[in-house]
Amino acid sequence: MQHDLGKWLMIAGTIALAAGVLLYFFHDKLHWVGKLPGDIRIEKENFRFYFPFTTLVIISLLMNIIIRLINRFFL
Repeated sequence: MQHDLGKWLMIAGTIALAAGVLLYFFHDKLHWVGKLPGDIRIEKENFRFYFPFTTLVIISLLMNIIIRLINRFFL
């Protein structure tokens, strides 16, 4: 059981590292992230609310695909 947990933590860490590298080197090309149609943004005089609904759905789908590919080919 702990062997599997360690494997999943290493996979999650690798994915987080890859995401960090992408954001660090390509931040100028990813300006659309968080500004998609469906992202909720409410700005008033003394109040700001932002919920990136569409962005979260897309990230969730991509992560799901990546995890399924890892499970199919490596585990």
